[in-house]
Amino acid sequence: MVNIFFDIGLMIIFATVLGFLARVLKQPLIPIYILAGLIIGPVGFGFITDLETIKTLAEIGVAFLLFMVGLELDFRKLKDVGLLSSVGGSVQIISLFLLGMLIASWLGFVGEQVIYLGLIVAFSSTMVVVKLLSDKEELDTLHGRIIIGFLLMEDLFAIIALSTLQTIDNMSFLVLFIAIFKGFAMLVIAYLASRFIFPKIFKIAAKTPEILFLMAITVCFSFGIISTFFGFSIAIGAFIGGVALANLPYNIEIESRVKSLRDFFSTIFFVSLGMELVLDKFATWIPIIVALTFLVIIVKPILTTLICSFFGYKRKASFMTSISLAQTSEFSLIIVAQGALLGHLSQDFLSLTTILAVITVTISTYFIKFDKQLYNKLSKYLKIFENLSPVNKELHFIKEDHTHNAILIGYDRMGYSIAKSLERMKKDYVIVDLNPDIIRSLIKKKIPCIYGDFSDIEILEKLKLRNIDMVISTIPDVKSNHLLIKKIKEVNVHATIIVTALTVNDSLELYDLGADYVIVPHLLGGNHVAILLEDVSGSIDKMIETKINHIKELKHRKYIHHHK
Repeated sequence: MVNIFFDIGLMIIFATVLGFLARVLKQPLIPIYILAGLIIGPVGFGFITDLETIKTLAEIGVAFLLFMVGLELDFRKLKDVGLLSSVGGSVQIISLFLLGMLIASWLGFVGEQVIYLGLIVAFSSTMVVVKLLSDKEELDTLHGRIIIGFLLMEDLFAIIALSTLQTIDNMSFLVLFIAIFKGFAMLVIAYLASRFIFPKIFKIAAKTPEILFLMAITVCFSFGIISTFFGFSIAIGAFIGGVALANLPYNIEIESRVKSLRDFFSTIFFVSLGMELVLDKFATWIPIIVALTFLVIIVKPILTTLICSFFGYKRKASFMTSISLAQTSEFSLIIVAQGALLGHLSQDFLSLTTILAVITVTISTYFIKFDKQLYNKLSKYLKIFENLSPVNKELHFIKEDHTHNAILIGYDRMGYSIAKSLERMKKDYVIVDLNPDIIRSLIKKKIPCIYGDFSDIEILEKLKLRNIDMVISTIPDVKSNHLLIKKIKEVNVHATIIVTALTVNDSLELYDLGADYVIVPHLLGGNHVAILLEDVSGSIDKMIETKINHIKELKHRKYIHHHK
């Protein structure tokens, strides 16, 4: 017992110290945790002695990691991400899987190793990408929503892969059918429990925070135990248990309470991976690592850009999406760890794929950090992808001789309300948007619109800036708004220019350039609430009327969003 406490203590201490340094230096945490394991493991100082106990704890970490993934997996979100993320994401995953197997065979891998390598390159890191996009406040951008859609599809495929790999030793149609049937049976159990049992139980449990937490953990362990009876790993059961709780009204509170436990065990998982690294053959792996790294950080983004372009997205959204997905996934590490436990893979193979994950996650972190700078450097070379798209390049609804006096850039979310105001003001406006799905919905409604990126000079020339008296940009891209203000000021000094920024510094910079008003969403939201409070203060009837109008607006927005 003392040894276990000592080993876990060392793992957490080293992970914390190195993690703190990584945060100060703004580096990704997963490679750092693996480095901590390397330092205290057999390759480093050899502080850890009981590796079997650590492996057991790591497996529990995987279970909690997948439990949280299941808990956050709202299948309704798949309706919102469109054909690109569902169909395009599936095409990307399958293509990369097949390409990965081809490259693996060419590199000399055989048997099950080929399948595992195909899976490794097919998935990207949900944990890393979402964290980095969240830090940059880009989860709600067009490319952010596309990326989330791709990652959702990858999570689903990864779970299917984890389930199927259990039967790889004696694979046949009958065995595969039985595995699928067992998986379906578990999903049916989860569905019935989430529909008829959990709502009643958790309604009572939610009254006491400790019982709510324990009940959620009970579901995780219960489905893990059921999973072993069905012949699957506890990780698969934990994931299905998370899915069973995902649509409960208490899922956010459950997430917040389980997250710390998840972080603790997942840290142990990544540190244990570092301890299991074997670097004796590192010199002989270099050509393999170089080839696989090239596949993940170069070929994978090119394929993703091609798919995005094929579905009609412009080069900027396609590029931002593709470089954000240029890494292997924590799911890949989980899959390989499961493969090692099942006896499919050697310790050398586990070490090789862990090193690949560290390298690609580190490189892609800098890709995401400097994505705009990379796009500006490569923009002119990316035009070829737009030319390959079968979608009409002139996707718009506007007559050549049309004269508009207002331009609205960005229709989704904030732009929708602004468009309604422009209509009430009797403004003759045109909408510019980078999302082809939104443009198609506007064309159906015969609303004047142009598909394109407003930072593209060609688009700005089409907008006849000389004739307008108002421009409103709801896109918080500082560089693009710089260009917009500059081009308008060159030809039309009298136009009113309203742009958007996310930070105070950016907004002051845009004011210095000549913007008439800068929308800062969080400040504007606070001001709106303050005005609302003053307006309805002391009047219950006014508050009820405001509430009714707000509900009507939200329902209308929901209808528009699901039918565009």
